[in-house]
Amino acid sequence: MKSTDLLTRHADTWHAATHHQFLDAVRDGSLAPNVFATWLVQDYLFVLDELTCQARLLARAPRSGQNILVRGLVAIEAEAGWFETHARQRDLSLDIPRYRATAAYHDFFESLDREPYPVAITAIWAIERAYLEAWRGVVPCLPRYREYVEHWANTEFERFVADLEQVAMAALESSQADNAAEAAFLKVACLEHDFWQMAWSGGEQ
Repeated sequence: MKSTDLLTRHADTWHAATHHQFLDAVRDGSLAPNVFATWLVQDYLFVLDELTCQARLLARAPRSGQNILVRGLVAIEAEAGWFETHARQRDLSLDIPRYRATAAYHDFFESLDREPYPVAITAIWAIERAYLEAWRGVVPCLPRYREYVEHWANTEFERFVADLEQVAMAALESSQADNAAEAAFLKVACLEHDFWQMAWSGGEQ
């Protein structure tokens, strides 16, 4: 199985992961500032969890996967700083508990420690691919949130996700982990949808 086969096999689930009222409201500029603030703070906590997960994965990755994970770690660490800057500008506290959807993602990241490398790298690819598609789908958008959209909807991030896809595909094709990788992919899709819904609801939904 190729990792990209999962996108067509589960097209409806994937669509729900990458399209949401939250994103529609970002596009037309109607998203309320407090709703956006909920997303920003919780996504910052998600970024820290992903940073930890990828650092642990790097420690056990084969040589073929090390470069892409190092690149990912550098980008995620910079992204954490970017979130911190924007939180200060908006006078938002980042020292708050994870909401339910964020905590579920945290638990999922920890569960990847127990999965074979091909499964874990497929999950990381799915997360980054979902993010790229979600924000790319918001373009063009009105000025209110354009800076945030352009932070992810850009050619540099597209190239990274394409490179990650190749690494994940090679890892999966050389393994016997199709079922576990498919389950991880579907879990990512569900978590992504739940995260948008949590932000849209402004709290624990």
